[in-house]
Amino acid sequence: MLEVIDAKHVSGFTFWLSFSDGGEGTVDLEDSLWGPAFEPLKKKEVFKTFFISPTLHTLAWPNDTDFAPEYLRGKLV
Repeated sequence: MLEVIDAKHVSGFTFWLSFSDGGEGTVDLEDSLWGPAFEPLKKKEVFKTFFISPTLHTLAWPNDTDFAPEYLRGKLV
């Protein structure tokens, strides 16, 4: 099962991520913030409130929004 094991906000809507399969690099999520659930994350101060969910093992936010680790891994640069 793929998991996000470390995350650091780089700038704007970009994170540096490390995955359980050894992959690491940056992910820009700006084009992924569409739809009602993600609308609050367009505010950078809200976007920066991310955490790694201890249950889902991926990026999550206090408004119960998250991205599947597979989706994030696919956007890795």
